[in-house]
Amino acid sequence: MQTESFGDVIKGEVPVLVDFTATWCGPCKMMKPVLEELHKMMGNGLRILKVDIDKNPAVAGSLNVSGVPTLILYKKGKILWRESGVQSAHQLKSIIDQKVSAS
Repeated sequence: MQTESFGDVIKGEVPVLVDFTATWCGPCKMMKPVLEELHKMMGNGLRILKVDIDKNPAVAGSLNVSGVPTLILYKKGKILWRESGVQSAHQLKSIIDQKVSAS
């Protein structure tokens, strides 16, 4: 199986929600069940990608991610939305539906 690079994943037709996280981050742990619920709600209409900032400092640095959790929504390589902090699955779905339909 061929692994996709970060750049390849975010350039796809399907919107991608990237969760910048860290193992030591308490609020980041709260995002796991939220993202699982969001995945159930969105199915194949959204890809969710977790990026550990400690294991991938170049990616986090290139996007000026300084706090975690930080969520960035991409479609076709373009940032549609970005926010730091914990969100609910319903908030995220609403934001994603709005941003993707406007893009």
